[in-house]
Amino acid sequence: MQKLVVIGAGMASGRVLEHLFETDPDAYQVTLFNAEPRGNYNRIMLSPVLSGEKSYEEIVIHDDAWYARHNVICRFGERVLEVDRARKVVVGPKGEIAYDKLLIATGSVPFIVPVDGHKLPGVISYRDLDDTNAMVEAAGVPGARAVVIGGGLLGLEAAAGLRLRGMEVTVVHLAGHLMERQLDEAAGYLLSKDLERRGIAVITRASTKAIVGTERVEGVQLEDGTLLPADLVVMAVGIRPAADLAKQSGLDVGRAVRVNAQMQTSDPDIYAVGECVEFEGTLFGLVAPLYDQAKVVAKSLLGEADAFAVKELSTKLKVTGCDLFSAGSFADGAGREDIVLRDPARGIYKRLVIEDDRLVGAVMYGDTSDSNWFFGLIRDGVKIADMRDTLIFGPSFQGGTPLDPMAAVAALPDEAEICGCNGVCKGTITAAIAAKGLTSLDDVRAHTKASASCGSCTGLVEQIMQISLGDSYTAAAVQPICSCTTLGHDDVRRLIKAKSLKTIPQVMQELEWKTSCGCAKCRPALNYYLVCDWPDEYADDYQSRFVNERIHANIQKDGTYSVVPRMWGGVTSSSELRAIADVVDKFAIPAVKVTGGQRIDMLGIKKEDLPAVWADLGKAGFVSGQAYAKGLRTVKTCVGTDWCRFGTQDSTGLGIRIEKFMWGSWTPAKLKMAVSGCPRNCAEATCKDIGVICVDSGYEIHFAGAAGLDIKGTEVLGLVKSEDEALEHIVALTQMYREQGRYLERIYKWAKRIGLAEIRRQIMEDHDKRRAYYDRFVFSQKFAQVDPWSERVSGKDKHEFRPMAELDITQAAE
Repeated sequence: MQKLVVIGAGMASGRVLEHLFETDPDAYQVTLFNAEPRGNYNRIMLSPVLSGEKSYEEIVIHDDAWYARHNVICRFGERVLEVDRARKVVVGPKGEIAYDKLLIATGSVPFIVPVDGHKLPGVISYRDLDDTNAMVEAAGVPGARAVVIGGGLLGLEAAAGLRLRGMEVTVVHLAGHLMERQLDEAAGYLLSKDLERRGIAVITRASTKAIVGTERVEGVQLEDGTLLPADLVVMAVGIRPAADLAKQSGLDVGRAVRVNAQMQTSDPDIYAVGECVEFEGTLFGLVAPLYDQAKVVAKSLLGEADAFAVKELSTKLKVTGCDLFSAGSFADGAGREDIVLRDPARGIYKRLVIEDDRLVGAVMYGDTSDSNWFFGLIRDGVKIADMRDTLIFGPSFQGGTPLDPMAAVAALPDEAEICGCNGVCKGTITAAIAAKGLTSLDDVRAHTKASASCGSCTGLVEQIMQISLGDSYTAAAVQPICSCTTLGHDDVRRLIKAKSLKTIPQVMQELEWKTSCGCAKCRPALNYYLVCDWPDEYADDYQSRFVNERIHANIQKDGTYSVVPRMWGGVTSSSELRAIADVVDKFAIPAVKVTGGQRIDMLGIKKEDLPAVWADLGKAGFVSGQAYAKGLRTVKTCVGTDWCRFGTQDSTGLGIRIEKFMWGSWTPAKLKMAVSGCPRNCAEATCKDIGVICVDSGYEIHFAGAAGLDIKGTEVLGLVKSEDEALEHIVALTQMYREQGRYLERIYKWAKRIGLAEIRRQIMEDHDKRRAYYDRFVFSQKFAQVDPWSERVSGKDKHEFRPMAELDITQAAE
């Protein structure tokens, strides 16, 4: 009988032994090493053990009797020290044993973030039963608090289990949404909501700086300075293959132990299986492919032909009550299209990704009943063209006809609730329309309150009106932001505030976006609205900005960039000019031009040179002029009373004051200003978005001018007497525009839509309103006045500025 030595008693090697004993129980005498002092148990079910839903005994796969029945020599609690391939022996702490065939199944080890304090007592990983028992013990202390670092599968399962044990739990995750490898943003948002309803706090875009404590862990400090108290810290940031033993043995090891399709290593008498394996560049962490590998290993050991192949995988979260499913690829790509179903009231989100008439990816949250069917379509590459119209509704709708939304609304009973905010039923609306002769949406809102609050039921109310009034009713034409939604800019802005939506995925889920991730039209708009409405809470998503705002320079037709440093009020000095000249010479910048806004533009800079250019300019005191921004560009000035014999006020000083006060602020579209020291208007203030004409009696404020595709003189807002008043009125006007303007809507178009009289009333006459606008702008500036150039010089988003060839080489090395 041949001798088989197995290193590692996990689920993969356990399945190998099952196949082996079922097929030929007398083929091998098996010796099984395991570093843990126990045999094979179901690691997938550690989460229910942690939560108290199962005991360890219930998740054991192979007990002592099973090993005895198959004459397995168990060397549990022994970590293998060496594999001597020349002598074909395995060396353990209690002696060595010879082998004819060797199976390496060492699995993986958790990755521990090497921050200060990571070795403190109370900091643990989550991989095995010992870790689980340590967490159960920590949770037994009344009032104990836990921080879980990592919002992937394991981290969330640990968080849910600890919460069920009574701990106060916070999940800290580096990415923008949970489980980013398995879920898109919308599903990640729903998962966060579910966890928060369970009492688990979730902090995304959070980087751990240190774990603090003296004799044991006391808290987790984040990079932004936040300190989270903690009696237990669970590291669940990832795993890496446990391939050190194989490497020491001289086997071919890349990121893991390299194997062929028969699961053989570079030594034909040594096989490998499980999370320690690398096959054709792929690593494995889910149980399905490990079991496929196990079947191949067993056949290979018995001399039978079989081959392992990478297959599509699916993921489900083992947290009671969180119905989540992910399979295939759901990344955006050329030639791909989405089918999205959203039901915000029930917390349901489904997204199907189609390419070449085949389903290639699926993400589902809230209702996963059809997940196996969808996974089969992905796995088998089924053509779905004939059932595309009803595909999202699952297998029960195939062969049927597309649903008619109007027919579905007509079939609703009178007692069906239409407006959840105000408890208005369908019968109330139809009765009011008939009895009072209502013909407009505003009439229905006034008489029934339906659609008068959050407005999310507006479409349904309009469908009821269409059914009741027939052709005599025409819904008000609303220009949608884009094809991803039926909502216009105004409705989206109102609902963001009414529903307290604070991330792009939240907006898309709650407002029933038709696509999973939006498009190049809606994402920049949503990003601006969220920046404006929640300046202290929303993290600006630079990927949702146009290229110039993302790179912080203006792209030119040849692919180079232009850079415009900020010169306050157009004023400069010899040292600043000298610094610009030095930068031009150092980087061989081919063109330097004075702009119409009294700034200096350096044109033709290579993308990879931008951080270095900014670094040199920063040393001279320059910050970004944001000549690329949907925000404050420049404040143009004349010399005013300091030098001009016609000047009536210090126009240069006021311009500098305005620019220093308002720089960094984002607006719906670009915003240009000017201050002229007298009615001669040398700074051309009467064609700017906001302008000031200084007169003997004070400061005449102008707004809503244009000098681009449209040419338009400004309107007079009003006259104020002091510089302080001028600043307050200008800032308040800007904030009113920021809060009411539609994305990419210039101020003159906004003013025409709102009405000049209404703007004058709010800014010039209503002191409380004006002051409220001013205060909100001042508050937002606490978070806005960060120079993007200095951030990039310090390394933020440095990948954006690396040459493509360099990126390719780096990625190949990785």
